[in-house]
Amino acid sequence: MTELISWYGAIIGLFLAIFLILRGINPVYSLFFGAIIGAFIGGANLVQTVSVLTSGTQSIMGTVIRVLAAGILAGVMMESGAAETIAQAVVKKLGEKKALLALALATGIITASGVFIPVAVLIVAPIALSVGNKMGISRLALLLALSGGGKAGNIISPNPNTIAVANGFNLSLSDVMIAGFIPALFGLIATVLIASLIKKKGDKVTDQEVIALQKNDTEQKNNNPSLGKAVVAPVTAILLLMINPIGNIFHIEALANLKLDALYVLPVAGIIGMLAMGQHRNIAMYTKSGIEKMTPTVLILVGAGAIAGLIGASNLAAQVIYIIDSMGISGYYLSPISGVLMAAATASTSTGVILATGTFGSTITDMGIPAISAAVMMHTGATVIDSLPQGNYFHVTGGSMNMTIKQRMKLIPYEAMVGGTMTLVATIFYQFIM
Repeated sequence: MTELISWYGAIIGLFLAIFLILRGINPVYSLFFGAIIGAFIGGANLVQTVSVLTSGTQSIMGTVIRVLAAGILAGVMMESGAAETIAQAVVKKLGEKKALLALALATGIITASGVFIPVAVLIVAPIALSVGNKMGISRLALLLALSGGGKAGNIISPNPNTIAVANGFNLSLSDVMIAGFIPALFGLIATVLIASLIKKKGDKVTDQEVIALQKNDTEQKNNNPSLGKAVVAPVTAILLLMINPIGNIFHIEALANLKLDALYVLPVAGIIGMLAMGQHRNIAMYTKSGIEKMTPTVLILVGAGAIAGLIGASNLAAQVIYIIDSMGISGYYLSPISGVLMAAATASTSTGVILATGTFGSTITDMGIPAISAAVMMHTGATVIDSLPQGNYFHVTGGSMNMTIKQRMKLIPYEAMVGGTMTLVATIFYQFIM
């Protein structure tokens, strides 16, 4: 099925899918419709079109089952109150004088532990509103701290975006998480610096908002686990995922040969954390919540697989390589640029990474670029302008801080600075240093 479809069919199908997503059509149907129309325009017949789509969707099944498995850990962290306990502990430890650092770090840690970034922002937002009211920090700076910290944590997390980029480049999840640490660190630093510069810009949190939050706060705190129990699940996941890399680094053959996959590491970590918190009776509720959170991502994965099948069956990759070579542009830049563009089009880090790996992943590796370098540059690129209004992250995070659409729009350039910092660091580090 190699080069069955002409490159222009693949391009038209991809852009049609993006156009439909921007118009508010369900992303899954948009991706399928774009793949079908692109295949027809590119010269495939009815039978060949079905074959292209099915082969593409089959290729992403490895990612799908790992994302579903990650739902158990995510459900445990969110529903048990463990994530909120961690956030409260970080803010309390650093104190209100370092409020912006504390808020960014808390959101980053929660996201890095396997919680979706919009949910992480929702968890820390009440704390941010309370602290912001006491310290006179603007709403704009508070949400930047949460969003920027979440972006930094998201590229080193066992979340769907990291799983997708790891599988897209045939890498282990732990390798991608480790490789993203330095860009994430710079992203956190950029978040705190930029938020500090704009902490007096914009409106402040009112006393009435804080009073409204305090009504249910005491009851919720009493139901949350202790910090020691709350960190069991994420710490277990990290330790298990790090066994293989540690074995490779220190040349310990027994550990190096122990290939622990996210497919079973993340559910096991979630269950261990659940038992540590004495929540075994809630396993049905936690797993149900986790699967519900993962279902939209899984459906988008299937749709992205269809587009990947369209691209894989076309000669688009050869055309892209030819254009890049003729312009004298380094192939390294295709990785971050594709991440930026796909995430901007879909207003989602996860969907952007899924589309970018499926569309350009094989092209990038065929150009001789190391898979780990391409993965990190693409992953960080997807954090630059992924918070546009056509996506749910824009509205969820804005609502968490009681912001109007106009107020939330003002934050996008600052979020782009944070994502741009991580992308720049990743590109410099993996192109010129590694």
